[in-house]
Amino acid sequence: MNVQLPDGSTRQVPDGATIADVAASIGPRLAKDALAGKIDGKVVDVYAKVPDGAKVEIITPKSEDGLEVIRHSTAHLMAHAVQELFPGTQVTIGPVIENGFFYDFATSRPFSDEDLARIEEKMAELAKRDHPVKREEWERNAAVEHFESIGEKYKAEIIRDLPESEVISVYRQGDWKDLCRGPHVPSTGKLGAFKLLSVAGAYWRGDSRNEMLQRIYGTAWADKKDLEAHLERLEQAKARDHRKLGKELNLFHFHPYAPGAAFWTPAGTTLYNTLAEFMREVTRESGYLEIKTPLLFNKGLWEISGHWGKYRENMFLVLDSESGEHDFSLKPMNCPSHHLYYGMAKHSYRELPLRFSTQDVLHRNEASGTLGGLTRVRQFAQDDAHIYCLESQVPDEVKRFVALLDRVYASVGLEYTAKFSTRPPQRIGDDALWDRAEALLESALVSLGRPYEKKEGEGAFYGPKIDFDVSDSIGRKWQLGTIQLDYNAPERFDLTYVGEDNAPHRPAVLHRAIYGSFERFIAILIEHFAGAFPVWLAPVQAVVLPLSEKFVDYGRSVEEKLRAAGIRAAIDESNEKLGAKIRHAQLQKVPLMLVVGEKEAASGTVSVRKRTGGDQGSMPVDEIVQQTRRLIDERSLTLD
Repeated sequence: MNVQLPDGSTRQVPDGATIADVAASIGPRLAKDALAGKIDGKVVDVYAKVPDGAKVEIITPKSEDGLEVIRHSTAHLMAHAVQELFPGTQVTIGPVIENGFFYDFATSRPFSDEDLARIEEKMAELAKRDHPVKREEWERNAAVEHFESIGEKYKAEIIRDLPESEVISVYRQGDWKDLCRGPHVPSTGKLGAFKLLSVAGAYWRGDSRNEMLQRIYGTAWADKKDLEAHLERLEQAKARDHRKLGKELNLFHFHPYAPGAAFWTPAGTTLYNTLAEFMREVTRESGYLEIKTPLLFNKGLWEISGHWGKYRENMFLVLDSESGEHDFSLKPMNCPSHHLYYGMAKHSYRELPLRFSTQDVLHRNEASGTLGGLTRVRQFAQDDAHIYCLESQVPDEVKRFVALLDRVYASVGLEYTAKFSTRPPQRIGDDALWDRAEALLESALVSLGRPYEKKEGEGAFYGPKIDFDVSDSIGRKWQLGTIQLDYNAPERFDLTYVGEDNAPHRPAVLHRAIYGSFERFIAILIEHFAGAFPVWLAPVQAVVLPLSEKFVDYGRSVEEKLRAAGIRAAIDESNEKLGAKIRHAQLQKVPLMLVVGEKEAASGTVSVRKRTGGDQGSMPVDEIVQQTRRLIDERSLTLD
C-alpha cells in the first residue's frame, strides 16, 4: 500500500504497516528518533496502523508535537515514580503545559523538596529500565472496577464522566498503568532530559469545594542541552521577576484589603503615566478620539452584548437596592459602552472611520488563587480602542493598526509574531457573518506580506482576531496586542451609519489594543529590562550626587536645570560617601548619575556616570541636559 509524506511524495509500505514501519522505510536515523506520528493530521502512537493512502508525518523530539509527547509521557513517568515511592498515593490528572507538565496527586501529606529529589531519581531509574509503553483499550465498566479495586477513586470518577462514545484507553509501562488518551513515547528510555521544579496545592478539578491535592510541576526537553538552556532561562526569569523587582525598585504594592488591585508608588505612577501619555500621543496622531464611559452598568447592557449569559461569573455584580437583585456590574471590558456611545448619535459614511480610544478602569472577578503580581489582577486598565468603519476600510485600518503597533513595540525593543484565530465553538452570530469576518480579516493580514500562524477555533466569542505575541530579552513569549473584527456587535446594538445611498447600513467594528492591560504590560517591561528601563521610561532619569554637604546648593541648581528641561531628576543629599550613593543609584537602576564637587561647581559642569559604562568624564550642565533630552525625545533604548 502507499502512504503520502509531508514533502508530497508517496512511499510504498507493507499492508498493516505502523508509523514505526513508515519511519524505518525512510531511514534508520528517523526510525530511531520517531516518538509518534500523524495520520491525516491526528497525532498517534508509533505502533498505530496506517491506512492505505493516508498522509503520514513522523514526529521527532525537536518538533512542537514531539515535545508535547515527551512532556505528556514524562508526566506519566513521574506518576509511576511517585506510586512506587509512596504506595497508596492516587494519581488524578496530569496535562502538558507550556514548557512542561504537572500531575496532581491525592496523598496523606505534602511533598517536600527532599521528596522531589527522590522522585526525580526514581524517574531516571525507570527511564533507564526502558519499559515499553503500550496502549490498551478497555471496556468501560471493567476499567471503573479495576481503578476502584486498586483505590484509584479519581480515575474511576473520570471514566464515569466520559461520554459513552469515548474509547477508554489505558497506557501500560512495566507493571504500572494509567488511564490516558495518549499518545506516548514508545518506551521510557526515550525520556531523560527532565527536571522537577516545584510543588503546590491544587483543588480536584479546580473547584475549591473539592479536596486539596498535591501538584508537582516539571519540565522536559528533547535533550540535556535544551533542558539546561531552559533552566538557565528560568534562573534569569527568577532574577527578573517583576514582583521581586517591583518591591526592590519601590514601584507598586498589594494589600489583602484590595486583592488583585495594585497600589502604585510615586515611581510606579510615573512609569504608568509615561506609558499612558505615550499611548495618548501616538493614538492622537493616528486619528483616535479619547472618550470616557461609566464604570457601572445595568445588566441590560450585558444582555445585549451577550456577556450576561457567557461571562457573568467573571464580573463583579452589584446589588440594586431597589430590586434587591444583583442587576448591575462593574464593567469588565469597554466594548459595550463604546457601542452605546457610538449609537447615541447619527453617523454618515463621510465620518467613518471613527476611532474611539480609552484608558478606563476595568474589573474582572478572577479567582483568588490565580492572582499573581501585575500579570493577573482584578482591577486594571487597557489601552483600548474601537474603530467603526465601512467594510471596505477594514484592510486599511488593519494596516494602520499594525504600523502603530510597530512604532510602540520598537520603542521598548519588543519583536513579535502574528496569529490569526478563527471562530470558537462557543460563539454568538450566525456562520454567514463569521464567514465574512474571517475572510476579510485574514485577507487584510495576508496583504501585509508577513508570516502568521493560523489558530483554528481560538477567536473571541464575537469575532475572529489577530493576536501579536512579543518576545522579551530572554526569549519568553507574551500575548499582547490584538485586533478583532466584529460583525455581531453592530447587529446586537443596532449600530448604523447613513450610506451614500441615504439608507442605513451596518458598520464593521474593530476592537484593538497594543499594551493589552497597563498592569501586565508593565510587568513584562520590568522583566524585559530587568528593571533597567531606558531613559524615556525610567521613573528617575538622572540623579545628582554631591560629594559633600558643601556642594549640595550647586547640586540643587543642576537638579533645577534638569527639571526645567522636563527631565525627571533627583538629588541625593544624604551624608553617605560617594561610593555608597553610587551603589544606591545603581541598585535603583537610575540611568544617569551626575557627580558634583569643587571642580564641577567652579566650572559649571558635572561628572557623568552611566548606569552601564562607568565614569564618562566631565560635561557642561547644558550639554548633559541636551543629550538627555535627545535620549528622551528619541525614546532611545540605549544611553548612547
